[in-house]
Amino acid sequence: MAAGSFGVSESNDGGCGGGRVTAFVVLSCITAGMGGAIFGYDIGIAGGVSSMEPFLRKFFPEVYRRMKGDSHVSNYCKFDSQLLTAFTSSLYVAGLLTTFLASGVTARRGRRPSMLLGGAAFLAGAAVGGASLNVYMAILGRVLLGVGLGFANQAVPLYLSEMAPPRHRGAFSNGFQFSVGVGALAANVINFGTEKIKGGWGWRVSLSLAAVPAGLLLVGAVFLPETPNSLVQQGKDRRDVALLLRKIRGTDDVDRELDGIVAAADSAKAAGRSGLRMLLTQKRYRPQLVMAVAIPFFQQVTGINAIAFYAPVLLRTIGMGESASLLSSVVTGVVGAASTLISMFLVDRFGRRTLFLAGGTQMLASQLMIGAILAAKLGDDGAVSKEWAAALIFLIAVYVAGFGWSWGPLGWLVPSEIFPLEVRSAGQGVTVATSFVFTVLVAQTFLSMLCHMRAGIFFFFAAWLAAMTAFVYLLLPETRGVPIEQVDRVWREHWFWRRVLGSDSEEAPASGKL
Repeated sequence: MAAGSFGVSESNDGGCGGGRVTAFVVLSCITAGMGGAIFGYDIGIAGGVSSMEPFLRKFFPEVYRRMKGDSHVSNYCKFDSQLLTAFTSSLYVAGLLTTFLASGVTARRGRRPSMLLGGAAFLAGAAVGGASLNVYMAILGRVLLGVGLGFANQAVPLYLSEMAPPRHRGAFSNGFQFSVGVGALAANVINFGTEKIKGGWGWRVSLSLAAVPAGLLLVGAVFLPETPNSLVQQGKDRRDVALLLRKIRGTDDVDRELDGIVAAADSAKAAGRSGLRMLLTQKRYRPQLVMAVAIPFFQQVTGINAIAFYAPVLLRTIGMGESASLLSSVVTGVVGAASTLISMFLVDRFGRRTLFLAGGTQMLASQLMIGAILAAKLGDDGAVSKEWAAALIFLIAVYVAGFGWSWGPLGWLVPSEIFPLEVRSAGQGVTVATSFVFTVLVAQTFLSMLCHMRAGIFFFFAAWLAAMTAFVYLLLPETRGVPIEQVDRVWREHWFWRRVLGSDSEEAPASGKL
């Protein structure tokens, strides 16, 4: 890749040197973002495939009979099957179990090797899923995809945050969620098309096409540069790292930024302890640890994955046909991708907190209205009118838009930028593991909760949206424009966290000093 410039100037941010947004770093981040595209594709494809009649008839005949009305079951319970939800959630169980292995690889070997391993696992999962002969083989394909996610979700957000110039780190890092949105949209479009294939084998095409972004990630990662932060952490020669950093930034003025990276790496070596142990035991990392758990937890209890996994199923619950429900999912996929693209332009202008608060409020209002309409208009039998179905699709789109420019991208951006280098990979591991734990819980319980709570499930998610918006308002400091190796300071300037950290010199951050 040739170095170049898009003409965006970069002033001295926190003493990290000038520079430009170069074509080299943009192309590198686009390639790495394929990891997000696979994540989104896997989310979107599962929901669509699990609503296709040929797929259900082959692997989940009991659900198929209920859906076709062969037995009297409530609208809210037609898709309630632990085996069906296991098909969806097995991917995230595998991702969870892989995460901490991936954390060690990412810390010791670098971000690129994790992306290579993730791409290879994705390819294997796509092959097994598309060739499935029984439900267990289909679940094995999802497990292999989950292994890929464990590596990709560990490495890609870190890669994007470390490669991005400080002033534009939000936009670059939000590219991960934009890739997730594009992947989900592609899945919805493909599901809509393959559902029409005569012979009932369209679901095989849907599952197999995960190989396309997987192949792009695998091949692209071969040619990607490692991040300067990771190279310094691995003990590479400073002169070689300086050459790469000059190419990335498009300027020779990189000494201050490199000094900050080296200081962070020296701090990690001096500590001589496991990053995870340091993160869990030392008080100076307490704010970051809280965020590494709270943010992915809240991201899941927005209810977004219930919508993402089961939007076609949900729309069939209210009485829509198979093709119409898949088409509606395409519409919401377009909205999600577009709103995330918008966030890339807003996040470094208005900051993380503003988008969190505005998006949370938007999602809360739409969840309350969705719950109210379902409670009033959808009983155990029959379907809602076309007018109310259109209103529900509109509100789902409003909800998805709110997530797309707030908790979607920021749920990955903020955790990836708040950790000092010595605990950064461990912190990302905690973030990804927490995300997977609650993704599994939501995926495995949503259909059962829908059956038992009915419309009340949307009020349940709305209550969490109120809580998480208050959490951000009170406890999350702004990190916009702060160089990644100096983010430590925002905690000591925050009204609450400075009390937690105290003034003990032993707890003072060692990294990020220039």
